[in-house]
Amino acid sequence: MFTLFIVAGSMLFYDRAVVRPAQRVGMVDVAEVYRQKEAEFTLLLTKTSSEDDRQKALLMARAFAQRLPAALEELPRDCDCLVVLKSAVAGPTPHTVDLTAQLRRKVDTP
Repeated sequence: MFTLFIVAGSMLFYDRAVVRPAQRVGMVDVAEVYRQKEAEFTLLLTKTSSEDDRQKALLMARAFAQRLPAALEELPRDCDCLVVLKSAVAGPTPHTVDLTAQLRRKVDTP
């Protein structure tokens, strides 16, 4: 009876610690985030007339270009899952998590 209890507990632990996390897949729509930021920068550049405002917009674009790769590297560690592009997912499953909003937050915060 004790052996049965140990085997059942080990199988439960294996399921929770190894199998279920491996089934979770995060998807992110990088193109959507990029288009949104691009539209924001374009609006800033066309709306402003001073050179200082244009330089500020260009600095914001440069900061975005530096934060995006770092944010993409952090996503798998944060969700403890495999992260793929949303366009690569043929159909969402119950184990699929959309991480686009989380990527937006990571890119927006300095």
